Amino acid sequence: MVYCHNCGRKNDDDAEFCSKCGEPLKDVSDYGGRRRPRYRDDRYYRQREECFGLPHGNMIGPLIAGIVLILLGIAALTGFQDIWTYIWPAIIVIVGILIIAGAIYGNRKKE
Repeated sequence: MVYCHNCGRKNDDDAEFCSKCGEPLKDVSDYGGRRRPRYRDDRYYRQREECFGLPHGNMIGPLIAGIVLILLGIAALTGFQDIWTYIWPAIIVIVGILIIAGAIYGNRKKE
């Protein structure tokens, strides 16, 4: 096993880069004096694409908009009679559920 000099993670003997932090496991001289290849840190991009802690969180906005449109459609079918008293609490509950689900997902991902 080869240990990463940056984070201390165990890696396979034939690994060129650390599986945790992406640092090269070989010396710079092993690359013929050239600069070592750099790979982007996928953790940063993965976190950037999350919203409410959920993967592909950029779907949250359209999801909420779709739910609001469905509720407005139901309100239109019922003649808008007292439906507004249920729409806003429903939206708040849905956003709260998304936040809780994101927190649970984010906590599980860290373990």
